[in-house]
Amino acid sequence: MKKLFTLTALMCLFCFTAGAQKFALVDMEYILNRIPTYERANEQLNQLSKRWEAEVEAVSLEAQTLYKNYQNEALFLSEEQKNKKEEEIVAKEKQASELKRQYFGPDGELYKKRESLMAPIQDEIYEAVKQISESEGYQVVVDRSSASSMIYASPKIDISNEVLRKLGYSN
Repeated sequence: MKKLFTLTALMCLFCFTAGAQKFALVDMEYILNRIPTYERANEQLNQLSKRWEAEVEAVSLEAQTLYKNYQNEALFLSEEQKNKKEEEIVAKEKQASELKRQYFGPDGELYKKRESLMAPIQDEIYEAVKQISESEGYQVVVDRSSASSMIYASPKIDISNEVLRKLGYSN
């Protein structure tokens, strides 16, 4: 009987504690798409990406041209000349892949630039969400745009517009 009473008391305590938690949602895509500095940063990243892609493509095209020329001249070249041309082609292909890694790799220039442009915006949003959460008593704030397992959430608990107001952007 004593165990049953203790178990019931613990269950009641758990129910009261769980009911007291407040949750909120934010939609980061919605927020980011309404911040002009984010749009400018994205445009800047797109321009850099296109410029670097063109540079990598130009070096790759040079390698392809060298290879085609090699194929056309292969019959007339000595073994030493063939080796030299093959080394040129390999060096050019290596240069293209190195450029691609340098610009678009995991620690590449595009990643670093994205970090430098986006981190201040994300930090500002985080601080706004944190302030709102502390003032409203939310224990958990979930990003609606990245919560793929979320099936339904009431729009009443979405604080995205409140975050935009806190950041100084009207909705």
